[in-house]
Amino acid sequence: MTSLGDLAGLGQSALLLALLISLPVVGVAAVVGLVVAAFQAATQLQDPTIAHLPRLVAVALALVVLGPWMGSEIAGFALEALAPR
Repeated sequence: MTSLGDLAGLGQSALLLALLISLPVVGVAAVVGLVVAAFQAATQLQDPTIAHLPRLVAVALALVVLGPWMGSEIAGFALEALAPR
């Protein structure tokens, strides 16, 4: 039987893993959003499509590139969590 301390440790590790995995994709979205906002401010174009489409494409590409790493990290955590203690 798993102790309460072990469960708390697993919960903390799961939250840190979620942060670690989501941070690169959120970073890409933030950087692309900043670049698009600077472009819109410089050209005075305020079309919502210009604001959202590049971010959507960049996040999709980031997920394609980082997907295998994300999956291996989650699988590694699952194996660690299921391992007998």
